Amino acid sequence: MLDWLREKHQTERAIRRFWNQVLVSAVNEDLDRMAASHGFQVFWLGFLARADAYEMGIPAVPLGDLYGSAGWERIPNVRFHPRAPVERVCADQGAIGGVMAAGEKRSADYYVSALPVERLSAVIPELDLDLRSFEHSPITGVHLWFDRSITELPHATLLDRTVQWMFNKSGGRYLQLVVSASRTLVEMPRAEVIALALRELAEFFPMAKEAKLEKAHVVKEIRATFSARPGLEQLRPLSATKFRNLFLAGDWTRSGWPPIMEGAVRSGYLAAEAVTRAAGDERKFLLPDIA
Repeated sequence: MLDWLREKHQTERAIRRFWNQVLVSAVNEDLDRMAASHGFQVFWLGFLARADAYEMGIPAVPLGDLYGSAGWERIPNVRFHPRAPVERVCADQGAIGGVMAAGEKRSADYYVSALPVERLSAVIPELDLDLRSFEHSPITGVHLWFDRSITELPHATLLDRTVQWMFNKSGGRYLQLVVSASRTLVEMPRAEVIALALRELAEFFPMAKEAKLEKAHVVKEIRATFSARPGLEQLRPLSATKFRNLFLAGDWTRSGWPPIMEGAVRSGYLAAEAVTRAAGDERKFLLPDIA
């Protein structure tokens, strides 16, 4: 992506303050490591496709409420088995015969695996997928609680800093700071990450210098997404596998989108469509793109 931007005569300032700020956060990868196709897609769908393409939906309730088990109770024949990690997928003669989980074999007509890329080969090596080219890109979140409000802005971007985005979570007293592709922070001690975040925050919000920090929390998601580098797209597997009743989902599969939550959701729809085709009752679940 960086090569393309320079070929199009974008200035270093424009790259740093505009393209970088948007794309690194959207794709979770640095511009010099990012496949240009992903950058094109983000800007086409998010800026250019329609006059309202920039609009996004924001959940009115916590994600735990959206995706918690209680929300599934209205759907019949759905069962959750918590604390039952999958130990082995049992393959036999071109089909899956069951899944060993917590010492118990569970069987079904069709199976969908949404395991992360680094776990798949361990539970079903018979897939024979070459996943060695997949690398991870981290995301770091810094949560800060102050004794007073330091801003009324709902969110902001911090230019030319390590911290990329600020989200006001509660009245300006609880802020979440986000750093995508945060390789420089992976080995940094927690106290240093917090000090860095406070220092950069105070440059944009002077009240942070006067406020007392009551609590801080650092979350380093080392394997947040895979690295969306050039040449990897053709290696992302489709939903269907060599086994007639096993299908794959996950942001790392070939969803048509970068390795983001939206891509993960699309992969689930695509896997569900593949199941209906295999069952002889083909259906469509994936909504069309905005363009």
